[in-house]
Formats: sequence, C-alpha cells, structure tokens
Amino acid sequence: MRAADTILPLEARGIGFAVGGLRILSDVTLTIATGAPTIILGPNGAGKSVLLRLLHGLLVPTEGEVAWAGRSGAAARRQAMVFQRPVLLRRSARANVLYPLRLAGLPAAEREARAVHALDLVGLSALAERPARRLSGGEQQRLALARAAALQPEVLFLDEPCASLDPAATRAVEEIVGALAARGTKIVMTTHDLGQARRLAGDVVFLHAGRIREHTPAGVFFAEPATADAATFLRGELLPQ
Repeated sequence: MRAADTILPLEARGIGFAVGGLRILSDVTLTIATGAPTIILGPNGAGKSVLLRLLHGLLVPTEGEVAWAGRSGAAARRQAMVFQRPVLLRRSARANVLYPLRLAGLPAAEREARAVHALDLVGLSALAERPARRLSGGEQQRLALARAAALQPEVLFLDEPCASLDPAATRAVEEIVGALAARGTKIVMTTHDLGQARRLAGDVVFLHAGRIREHTPAGVFFAEPATADAATFLRGELLPQ
C-alpha cells in the first residue's frame, strides 16, 4: 500500500508542445491514477513518446502544465523512465544498477541489497558482472528495467520497451512489467503492439494527431471504441494525419 504522500494522481492540464513552429501536441488533458498499467496507443507520429517525456519531466510543455498530486512540476526521485534503446554505462550490469542508487545518496549496504534484488527480479543475477554492453538486446532492456526498479519509483514510464525485441525477450519484459505493477508500481507505457496492450493495459489512452481521442478502461476500448479513429486504428488501417 502506498504512503499517504503519494505523488499520484498525475495530471496533464491542457498541455501542448511545439518545436520550431511544428505543433506536436495540443490541449492534452489527462489524469493518471493508481492501478493497473496505463497504455498509450496511437499511430506513428501521434505524439506518444513526446507525451511520455512531458509527463516524466524531460520536456517542458509550451502550454499548460503537468501536476503531481495537485502540485505543478516534476516529482524527482519518485518516478523513473526506461527508453526504447537503453543507455548503459561501460560498466558491469551490477555497476549499472548501483550507479543511480549512489547518485540518490543511498547507503552502500542498501545499494547492494537493492541491486541484488533488482537483478534477481529481471533474471540477470548470473550475469551481474558481465559488461552491460556485451548483453543481448533483450538482456539490456531487462537491465534497464532493473536499474529503474532499484530506485523503487512509484511511477515508471516505459517508452516502447519491446520495440526491437524478439518474442521471447518481449515475453520476459512483459513478465517484469507485470511483476512491477503487481507490487504497486504505476506503469505508464507506450507501445505499437495491440496484442501487448491487450495483455497489459488496465486503461488505454488513444492519441492521434497530437490529441487524446479516448481514455477509457482497456476492455471498453478494445470491445467498443468510442471514436471512428480508434476503430480504424484497431482494424489495422492507416489514419489520416
């Protein structure tokens, strides 16, 4: 059970984002609460990754604001993010997990205990001393999840974490995501894989052309999409930009 000082709900309050005159997101209003994973779906170019970075705090909205539990601004150290292509240090798998824990100021004994637990969670204990960049693509993504999980974030953002992985590696990542969600971590994840969204989602945010078209429980979204755009997307057809 989460402490009373939870950083959720996470709110996007009319946020927009533009770069060099190109508008990527417009008037995005969204509330993300505790519970099963929130999956962000939409065609390529919809703005999914940009929305995730705005929520995480890597980007600053050009309009509107992001609020955590009613307060504006990023919730540092209570949330983390894993990218499609993880950036790993030229160190061992274990050292990659320990590094952000040291930056967070945790005592050495706690850093070690968390690293051991995180590597075990993702099935990399036997590879703890292997150089991170010699791991396979799937192992590297699992290491990135271990590094994030070791920080014990309340909210974990995942940007297409399985986009470049084979089915076996994808299954392993999904099992880790499920385990993290089961222990109370709120997962907010983008994916292009409708099957994956069906397997993982508690609720779905459907984004198209920089705007939220639907935000609804996953079962409702897949059974009875409320918009023509969502229905077209679910049929696998191309949407106009």
